[in-house]
Amino acid sequence: MLAPVTKAVIPAAGLGTRFLPATKALPKEMLPVVDKPVIQYVVEEAVRAGLADVLFVTGRNKNALENHFDRATELESILLRKGDDERLSRVAESTDLANVHYVRQGDPLGLGHAVLRARAHVGDSSFAVLLGDDIIDARDTLLERMLEVHRQRATSVVALMEVDPGQTHLYGIATVERTDDDDVVRVTGLVEKPDPGTAPSNLAVVGRYVLRPEVFPVLERTEPGRGGEIQLTDALLTLAGDASAGGVHGVVFRGRRYDTGDRLDYIKANVMLACDRPDLGPDLRAWLKEFAQRLDD
Repeated sequence: MLAPVTKAVIPAAGLGTRFLPATKALPKEMLPVVDKPVIQYVVEEAVRAGLADVLFVTGRNKNALENHFDRATELESILLRKGDDERLSRVAESTDLANVHYVRQGDPLGLGHAVLRARAHVGDSSFAVLLGDDIIDARDTLLERMLEVHRQRATSVVALMEVDPGQTHLYGIATVERTDDDDVVRVTGLVEKPDPGTAPSNLAVVGRYVLRPEVFPVLERTEPGRGGEIQLTDALLTLAGDASAGGVHGVVFRGRRYDTGDRLDYIKANVMLACDRPDLGPDLRAWLKEFAQRLDD
């Protein structure tokens, strides 16, 4: 039996070049979705799944991220004096959310390298990896399901989603075999961002993983791949063929995912999540209907 998973690793060393100039001085993980930074949604997801020990793998100029999960004593004092309990509670929420740790990635050598930097913190236990670009709706239970599959099958687990065949070149794509669970497949092959028209399926790896510690020695000997980076996909391909390490399975996710790493999808995420808010949704939905009608004029 594998020990329960208790730790989450969140790589957060990227430069966010697609959002320049907004990310010139602000980490992309701190871009707001409605009224919370992207990274807080991701940490909240980990905590909901029972993973309150969170390690950020960061790079230069990420001080704002660290400050967000630290105490803001002066701001809290001002809100306390004003009697603004609602905003005080929202400010303190991120501080008390999780037991947060940080490690620097150093050289920007890819996602596989970022995961490898977590080895000293994780040790010989399984762990989850959550990418900060993806928000999974709080009403869905993707990570919880992945942890369940990991526990039942003693395997590494990736999250998979069906994507338009014309978009497969943007993702890691899996070759799979069905299992006796409708939402679980066995991964037999993986290819990172295949050339258009060459993808083995339309099942894309999205930014959630539950990994056995056997991934670390594999990453150590994985040569740089596409883009000159150490690809986590390459290490997972090796694990997929290693029965002694439990192989790799995928959970096929059919819920709500918001990709905040793309500018258009980031805007859509703000709109969709705001529409579902009881404090903003009614007015926003009414305005959107009116605005849509004007577009047709």
